[in-house]
Parts: sequence; structure tokens; C-alpha cells
Amino acid sequence: MTATRYDRRMYAVMNDRRAAAMYATAGRRRLIVGAHAALTAVGVTALFGTVFGSAPTALVVAVAALLPWVLLTGMLNGSTRGLLELRGRMLDERQLVERDRVRALAHRITLWLLVAAAFGTGAYSVMTDAPLRAEMTPVLVGVLVAHWMMPLWVASLRVQDEPGDVDDEFGDPSAA
Repeated sequence: MTATRYDRRMYAVMNDRRAAAMYATAGRRRLIVGAHAALTAVGVTALFGTVFGSAPTALVVAVAALLPWVLLTGMLNGSTRGLLELRGRMLDERQLVERDRVRALAHRITLWLLVAAAFGTGAYSVMTDAPLRAEMTPVLVGVLVAHWMMPLWVASLRVQDEPGDVDDEFGDPSAA
């Protein structure tokens, strides 16, 4: 198959290196993944507060978290050069293998999150002798969101630093 105009545009966006300094090192990528995970949790929690609660400020929190979340998502996608966002025809064989590895590892992680959620909610039910109707929705949505985001987080954490990237947060150590 040949690349469409959309494919070429997405490839150009995902491989735009103008912001590469933001995620050039493993430490920076870990920081971005951590911030992204935290903003994801804040956004999902705020949306739950909006839908199931009566907190009017929850919607404001969700909207306020959205812009930085989108920017961090873009950085993570840029750090992986679009590994998970580009169509398979735009990736080489090495990238296709890496995408499969990332997805397999992310799904193993979310499997264990599901196991922990099942045991946790079961233990809660046994200890409190309470029905789980209200408690299950946030747990299931939380695990669903983790399942959705986990491949991006795993891919970003697995990216190798490119040759010539800054190894140290304070600049080139040989310049001293």
C-alpha cells in the first residue's frame, strides 16, 4: 500500500524534532510519563466528580488538566516517533517489532492491574460486607484508562537515547 497524504502528514508531525530536547533523555521521559500519568488520574477523577458527584469545580479541574495532558501526550508520541500512532505501512520492520513488544508488555501490565483490581474489590466486599455497584465503576474505568494509556507510557519508557543527545541534565560533561 502506498502512503496517503494523511500518512505523510502524521509521519512529519511525529518525527518533528523541534521539541526533541524536552524528551531527549531517559530521565526527562520518565518525568513526562509520570506527569502524564498523574494528569490522567486527575482528569479521570475530576470527570467522576462531575458525573457522579455534585462538585461543580470538578469540571473546571478536568478542563484545566486537559491542555497540559494533550501537550504531554504529544511529547510522548514525539519521543516514540509515532510508534503507536502511525499506521503500520509507515513503520519499518524494526518499528513494527518494537510496537508489538510494547503492546505485549503493556497488556501484561494491565493484566496484573486487572488482577489487583479484582482482588482489591473482592477484599473490600468481604471486609465491608457491602455491595460493589458504586465502587466498581471507578475501579473499572481506572483500569480501562490505564489499559488505554499503558502502551504509550511503556513505549516512552523503552525509547533509547539517540546518539548525540545530552546524557546529563546540566549539559555536555566534556565542555567543562
